[in-house]
Amino acid sequence: MLGLALGLLVGMFVGGAAAPDELADMGDLLRWSAPSLRGINDVAEAITIGSLIFTAFALVPGTKAFTSTLLAAALSAGVWALAGTAYLVTTYLAITGSPLSLDQTFGDQFYIFVTDIQLGQMLALNVLTAFALAVLILFVRKLFGAAACAAIGLVGLIPVALSGHAAGSASHGMAVNSLGLHLVGICIWVGGLVGLVIALNKLDEVEDRKTIITRYSSLALVGFLLVAISGYSSAQIRIGSIENIFSTGYGQVALLKTVSLLALGFLGALHRRKVISNFKDKAKMFWNLIVVEVLIFGAAMGLGTALARTPVPINDYPAGELTPAEILTGSKLPPEPTALTWITTFKPDLIWLLVTAALAGFYLLGVRRLKQRGDSWSVGRTVSWLSGVALLFYVTNGYFNAYEQYLFSAHMLAHMLLTMGVPVLLVPGAPVTLLARAVAKRQDDSRGVREWVLWAVHTKYAQFLSHPIVAALLFASSLVVFYFTPIFNWATREHVGHEWMIVHFVITGYLFVQALIGVDPGPKRFGYPQRLILLIATLAFHAFFGLALMTGDTLLLADWFGAMGRTWGATPLQDQQAGGAIAWGIGELPTAALTIIVAIQWARSDERDAKRLDRASDRSGNEDLSEYNRMLERLAQRKEDSR
Repeated sequence: MLGLALGLLVGMFVGGAAAPDELADMGDLLRWSAPSLRGINDVAEAITIGSLIFTAFALVPGTKAFTSTLLAAALSAGVWALAGTAYLVTTYLAITGSPLSLDQTFGDQFYIFVTDIQLGQMLALNVLTAFALAVLILFVRKLFGAAACAAIGLVGLIPVALSGHAAGSASHGMAVNSLGLHLVGICIWVGGLVGLVIALNKLDEVEDRKTIITRYSSLALVGFLLVAISGYSSAQIRIGSIENIFSTGYGQVALLKTVSLLALGFLGALHRRKVISNFKDKAKMFWNLIVVEVLIFGAAMGLGTALARTPVPINDYPAGELTPAEILTGSKLPPEPTALTWITTFKPDLIWLLVTAALAGFYLLGVRRLKQRGDSWSVGRTVSWLSGVALLFYVTNGYFNAYEQYLFSAHMLAHMLLTMGVPVLLVPGAPVTLLARAVAKRQDDSRGVREWVLWAVHTKYAQFLSHPIVAALLFASSLVVFYFTPIFNWATREHVGHEWMIVHFVITGYLFVQALIGVDPGPKRFGYPQRLILLIATLAFHAFFGLALMTGDTLLLADWFGAMGRTWGATPLQDQQAGGAIAWGIGELPTAALTIIVAIQWARSDERDAKRLDRASDRSGNEDLSEYNRMLERLAQRKEDSR
């Protein structure tokens, strides 16, 4: 808390948030109590989520370290809930200028704030998450419970990412993604460190301590990278130029926070290189580094809290008279697309940029590890996987990400590529098989990435979802459920909905393709004739859906696509009909590819069966052939006797 107080104090004065607001000052009490409560809320939030992630990734269930770390997470969640509630109230008081009261009028107005006003809704959801975790963690006894609570906590970060500076930016998607990833990175890094300290105090064996320090080091590296990349992205949006770093309060506080995080990265590198390899002799050095890290972490989070209350140097939200596109999307209408536009347009989505980089990087790392061990891995599988990742990167960061809000046809083509094109390339890469072969199995009862993935693949829930019929139903029904329910409106207008849409399309497509041609572990697959029938029947549904859009005369989301104010290209209805043609026709190439792959697998299966039977025959001295000849002789003899 000392570091938090120091960082908050420095950040508030350097950034100017400590000065009274000339237009609507909230008073000294609220001006300082609100960020202080927010700082406590953020620290407790990070400790709760990070400790849960560390527990699920590094510790063995049933041990003292496991129990103590979970207890600390529960207590931290309680602090998070109380501080968050107090911050919610002070925020309401600061915005409305109302005095704190216990009367009915105050309660009614506060209820409106948390139910009808977006900021109040976001803060209230975050607080509800904290209260839920404070209770649920107390019942956790296994790794799955810890992981589930960690997932709930991460979901609770979404309302925080949707509020603050990110809410008022024209670069809304990038701002939300940057803040969200920044929060996740901080939680993994800071909260994991607290969980590590608690767990170490409950372990006696030096090797056990070295093991969990090594595991935390891996988590901390992920957290550091997320914080660094998201921090840079956020600075690009809010600071803009290098001059603004030194000439504005926001830039100066951001610079101080950056220096703090770089110092923490340096200390983390010392852990990896100097301490872990010789922990027994350098235990004192390790604990000294821990104390310094905790102080700097607190200061960095205090600076971050102050930064959230500091005016940003630039405002990229459109000014003056807004066009229809700016009113709907917050951004200007892009130019009419050309052939060159498909290649040169780049609108990054930070989440998917990092996801695709991780998918490619870890896959190549696994292949490299197999090669070093002397094991082989198919070049074709590697090429297929990397091609699928590249296509996913293009769809989420290129032309489609820039134009799908304005053109239904661009959205539909992106949908088809995500649900059919990307999975057809990813599934033959067999990532689960590669992971199982490349990553060493843990010798204790904890779960690393390998153990969690294999556990997830073999759960009854996963087995049910990946059953060929269920996967086909999910794949086909998603079209109707998505486009003819309010989900389409949500996914089009809301950034969270857009991100969910990408995840849903990729997963449902992957499950369907995996059921047809996958080689990774999964439920028992149908025979090859049944697979072809399932493929044809499912994609025929796509064709009927596309035909319905092609011949329809009712515009989907007329108040969006029809109100965009486009002066170029086809009319909204014509563009929608073109999207229907895409849904109908684009399935031909993936269908042909899937059909060819299934046919090849079928032929190879028959060939393997034939070779297996030949080997069995050779081992038995061709006894099966002799038995077959004797059977023919008996049939011939019966025929002769019947005469």
